[in-house]
Amino acid sequence: MNKDKTSSFVIVIVFLALATFFLAYNGTYKKIQEEDIKYVALNETKIKVDLATTEAEQVKGLSGRESLNEKEGMLFIFDRPGKHYFWMKDMNFPIDMIWIDEDLEIIYIKKDAKPDDFLQTFGPDEDTKYVLEVVAGFSDKNNFKEGDSVRFAY
Repeated sequence: MNKDKTSSFVIVIVFLALATFFLAYNGTYKKIQEEDIKYVALNETKIKVDLATTEAEQVKGLSGRESLNEKEGMLFIFDRPGKHYFWMKDMNFPIDMIWIDEDLEIIYIKKDAKPDDFLQTFGPDEDTKYVLEVVAGFSDKNNFKEGDSVRFAY
């Protein structure tokens, strides 16, 4: 009888400890969303990014901007993987475009896309979920290549 009371007491204590932990954890835990991304890390290079998550932001992209700093970029986040093609309409400077799949692997890089290329579209024939735009030459300078892994930082 004493053993049954001890077992019951231990079960109640464990249950209360777990319940307390989960309540405290849920109160302080913040699910990290893609919209919280501040940086993209490729190899050892960290790039501060502006996000393009809505259709309007994605259509505008970097169009109309005069320049982009070397360790800055724009990350396009699409709702689902697909074939996302880009063009250089209303661009004022050349860029590198990096297509990334949902497993955070570089699928394709278009290097040195120039504003004069505005009649062309660029992109892989594979599904991707993200596209990162950086200043032209940045991919070569930092040895980015297809197959490299990408990390997001918040």
